[in-house]
Amino acid sequence: MNDTYYELTITPSNHLDLFLDFIQTLFPDTIEITETSLILRSEEALDEVAWGAKVFGEALSEKLGEEIKVDTAITVKENVDWIAKYREAIRPVEVGDFYVYPSWEAPKDGKRNIMIDPALAFGSGHHETTSSCLKAISEYVKPGDSLLDVGCGSGILGIAAAMLGAQVDACDTDPLAVENAQKNFALNHQSLGAIWEGSAPGTQKSYNVVVANIVADVLRMIAKDLKKRTKEGGLLILSGILDTKEKMSEEAFNDLELLETIANNEWRTKIYRKQG
Repeated sequence: MNDTYYELTITPSNHLDLFLDFIQTLFPDTIEITETSLILRSEEALDEVAWGAKVFGEALSEKLGEEIKVDTAITVKENVDWIAKYREAIRPVEVGDFYVYPSWEAPKDGKRNIMIDPALAFGSGHHETTSSCLKAISEYVKPGDSLLDVGCGSGILGIAAAMLGAQVDACDTDPLAVENAQKNFALNHQSLGAIWEGSAPGTQKSYNVVVANIVADVLRMIAKDLKKRTKEGGLLILSGILDTKEKMSEEAFNDLELLETIANNEWRTKIYRKQG
């Protein structure tokens, strides 16, 4: 990769679409299209393309019988390794006994290491709700517990529970998340029981612990399903609740015993017990 690259901006006074068709015959790489301009980037010089745009503008003016002005500007810019920049921005996260790290970092001695590469919005431990759920799992999940992760995303919460000795099932309405979770369980050498595309009604089993890190509105909508999947005396760990939605969320689960509220900035995580 060169240290610099060329950026060419072509701004015709009109007929941008015709200029795009023409420039595509000269330049095979990606062209950024704005409302008024075409922007080309290359490590090779773009002077000939700029000249071609000018000539095309003159020919088009003559053919259409109207004045078409074409402004071109070439600038030299620093070539940034965006992948390296991204990796610099994603740092490991330590929550209690758990150490969540991306594949380009090293695990940490003496910790329960979870390798997760951030993907889409599937959960990598960096968001306040995920880290709060990890804290709750570390405090409440016991070896031998059965646990259902509803809206599993990357599978990070289920992986953490499995590391503590829980038997984990999971589900998500996004098929990509289901695939991502399966890969991450395998990557971290943890056992995953059943996993399905959908939500809590996708199973008839009941669990010692049900975890749902979604959003407050959805938690309220599926409250009955979450309670139904929780054993008598079992726990519900609920997160994704903004402080402005806290009261509404509590009303949907007021028939359960509230054991703890974990506050992390504007986000709330609630731990409930289903009384037997």
